[in-house]
Amino acid sequence: MTATVGDARPAGPGRTRLHEAALRLFADHGVNGTSLQMIADEMGVTKAAVYHHYRTKEELVVGVVTPFLDRVSEVLEHARTRRGRRAQVETVLEGLVDLVVDARRMYVVTAVDPVIAHLHEHHPRMREVGGEMRELLAGPDAEPGRRVAVAFFLSGVIGPLADPTCGDVDDDALRAMVMDVGRQLLLPRRASRG
Repeated sequence: MTATVGDARPAGPGRTRLHEAALRLFADHGVNGTSLQMIADEMGVTKAAVYHHYRTKEELVVGVVTPFLDRVSEVLEHARTRRGRRAQVETVLEGLVDLVVDARRMYVVTAVDPVIAHLHEHHPRMREVGGEMRELLAGPDAEPGRRVAVAFFLSGVIGPLADPTCGDVDDDALRAMVMDVGRQLLLPRRASRG
């Protein structure tokens, strides 16, 4: 699959319905297991109606994840305005945890599907946003331990979201627990001055 930029038109009601139907099917069947015809059937429209919005399934996938990327970009932009590394990391943690908890189903699909993982590596915007997030969390020229902590947090945040045994944890409790783990990993306590 080659990476394309996708269609940058804003999502109106038809596109929003299309994204929601695609996301439901991606969650149930994976991106590879979901055809454009399945999406059209789910929506009760013709396949031509889907093609009206996107020429390829890859463009549709990019369209589905773009609002999520936009929100991550807003979090990163806000973090850059904060003074000091600790404040920047705290801002990214809060924003990212809020975003993934609010969009549990979306985040699980985008984090674990192999087609989307491939896009993360090859789609310019996904690569850019991921790189910016890692750099803000780890810092420039971060040592290996710091980079591993960031990778552990970013890959680990999916755990409780994807694990069915955590499905009954309400959003506020989940948010607090994930933030606590993120702070332990990425904002170690400052040495006390004695």
